[in-house]
Amino acid sequence: MRNSITNKINLSLIILFSWAINSFGQETNVSLNQDAKFENLLNEKRKINASITINDRYKIQIYNGDSETSKKTLIDFKRDFKNLDGTIVFYTPAYKVWVGNFKTRIEAERNLLELKKRYPNALIIQPNK
Repeated sequence: MRNSITNKINLSLIILFSWAINSFGQETNVSLNQDAKFENLLNEKRKINASITINDRYKIQIYNGDSETSKKTLIDFKRDFKNLDGTIVFYTPAYKVWVGNFKTRIEAERNLLELKKRYPNALIIQPNK
């Protein structure tokens, strides 16, 4: 008699657990809709991360001065030189426009010759040194 009651309880528990698993499970279909601007933002972030200064890299400084002029200079630069990245850096008391991310000084000097035509005060720098 006792075995019969235990078997019934075990059977009831198994049925209860199977019902609970099936009735409270989550659906596996997920759809993701993301704005196209999000992908553009990610691409810009990847560009910025690629141009972050590494100790042995060279950059070219094309402007040193106030905030508004540095913004205009960077916009003009990006319009004219699409193959080079540029950024504005603030070192008290001036804003600086740095462009490129060159592995060697020779590579930086080649680009400097072209940039000097448009930005006569351009110079090669090696940040963090």
